[in-house]
Amino acid sequence: MSVEHPDFEYPAGFSLIAGVDEVGRGPLVGAVVTAAVILDPNNPIAGLTDSKKLSEKKRLALLPEIKEKALAWSLGRCEAWEIDELNILQATMVAMQRAVAGLAVTPDYVLIDGNRVPELTMASAAVVKGDLRVAEISAASIIAKVARDEEMKQLDAQYPMFGFAKHNGYPTKAHMAAIEEYDLNSMPELLQQYRKSYKPVKKVLGLLDANVR
Repeated sequence: MSVEHPDFEYPAGFSLIAGVDEVGRGPLVGAVVTAAVILDPNNPIAGLTDSKKLSEKKRLALLPEIKEKALAWSLGRCEAWEIDELNILQATMVAMQRAVAGLAVTPDYVLIDGNRVPELTMASAAVVKGDLRVAEISAASIIAKVARDEEMKQLDAQYPMFGFAKHNGYPTKAHMAAIEEYDLNSMPELLQQYRKSYKPVKKVLGLLDANVR
């Protein structure tokens, strides 16, 4: 059963509002990627919504329009080793902070998709289902997803037997079969990309009983 979410009311008295979203909390491999976007209210973009609800073709069509029309946009990230050190929630918060800090224009208010807000120097609020309800967050979700998907395509080109372009690093049956079939320890550069604190990776590497955070 779908849950209806109320229309979003923007906070009054703020002119530079940034939207922030993340992509890649669930995958076993790669960075968690975030984006921050400040849209121009005088230059609207049609068709913005949650990036997961758009086809790849539509995301790729919207991407240059977002980058061209936005007052500012920025990417942030936390690598696999940082996720292992911090845990995925804290790493996501850090990646969001980096995205906001990277904006060429400083927002006076930041809207974050979800129910948690990173520590920021300006006013901020979390918006549940914000990628569906807030244009700035929708735009951020598109930028972050295209960026991360591209990284998975590059990894796929290097290691085609793992199928990264298809599953984007998520623990699908095909992905799990591949990491069990091929020896990750014999591929140190790829192994570096894996999140060793994640249980499926620990299992394959024989680390389940080890003291790995």
